[in-house]
Amino acid sequence: MKAAGIVAEYNPFHKGHAYHIEQTRLAGATHIAAVMSGNFVQRGEPAIMLKHARAKAALAGGVDLVLELPLPWAIAGARTFAFGAVSLLNALGCAELLSFGSESGDAAALEETLEALSGDNLNDLVRAKQKNGLSYASAREKAVRELFGEGRVAALRNPNDTLAVEYLRALKELGAPMRPLAVRRAGARHDEQTASGSFASASKIRDDIRNGKPVDRYLPEASACVLLEETEKKRAPSSYTRLETAVLCSLRTQKAEGIAKAPDVSEGIENRIYEAAARAASLEEVFSLAKTKRYSHARIRRVVLSSFLGVPAADASGSPPYIRVLGFNDKGRELLRTARETSALPIVMRASDIDELGERAQQIFDRECVSTDIYALSLPVPLPCGAEKTANVVF
Repeated sequence: MKAAGIVAEYNPFHKGHAYHIEQTRLAGATHIAAVMSGNFVQRGEPAIMLKHARAKAALAGGVDLVLELPLPWAIAGARTFAFGAVSLLNALGCAELLSFGSESGDAAALEETLEALSGDNLNDLVRAKQKNGLSYASAREKAVRELFGEGRVAALRNPNDTLAVEYLRALKELGAPMRPLAVRRAGARHDEQTASGSFASASKIRDDIRNGKPVDRYLPEASACVLLEETEKKRAPSSYTRLETAVLCSLRTQKAEGIAKAPDVSEGIENRIYEAAARAASLEEVFSLAKTKRYSHARIRRVVLSSFLGVPAADASGSPPYIRVLGFNDKGRELLRTARETSALPIVMRASDIDELGERAQQIFDRECVSTDIYALSLPVPLPCGAEKTANVVF
């Protein structure tokens, strides 16, 4: 057995994801475990479909074992998101490769970028540039260019490369034995709104789904079937606008002091978000009013969502306390059999398994339950509460 780990959202599972899995197999992987975000995703919004439906599509598309990245890490910034996901794959104890998509496809160059970001003088220079009103990402890019030259900056301009650097950082911090495998991204770029043949960004695909446009040419057949089934049963697509009034109400009633409890809050961003919410009539207006050079749109979206879902900063500290299985196939069963001997964390198959774990695990799962009940209101026909404790593992 040569197992590979992948970090993904599969939002939805498209042909670019299938290509990534194919390349991972060609690199020698016999078994693939994917850590996947749950019902809310890192861009700070609901996933297009329920997580068990996305797990089903992933299994049909070549993944063998789908694990859930718990909510506090799934909706966090890149560094926390990456650390949480990689720590779960490392905790399995049987993954040899960490495979990830990348604009460059050059693991050595990404390692050099990480080395530059770890330089002793970098943080002081970044902070100095932030005082001039730059966002962290812009300040970091300028600081790296000044200290190390243009060659180390390229990865910081590309979203998948940037996330890949955080995967490498997590491997290093965890002392994980997994070997990194950078798979060059095929087709359309991240968030690009034009397709490249049968490849399109997940962002474009989601927009097309919500606008009623056909997307079958961008999805493997099995994934398209899952989407059709979920759509016909009125369980997809989700829409953040169905939660909009509730989110605005939450921001206005919590006020700045409540928003300040969310992760990634600093430098007065909570005041700007509250002031925007007091004036705005829509979420997009909140994001637009709150955004500045220092506060990026993505960061504001994550803070707003974390605040709305009641996720405090402390929840995403360290590593997730358990490994939760969303789905598996026969090869995934083999992986689980091995992991039961090698895993450094408890493996959760049923909600009742959480009852046997500690207070922190129960607290994280309680957040998951609440967020799933809220997610249910974003669907075409809202679902009742309690799905988190009754949903079955996909096989």
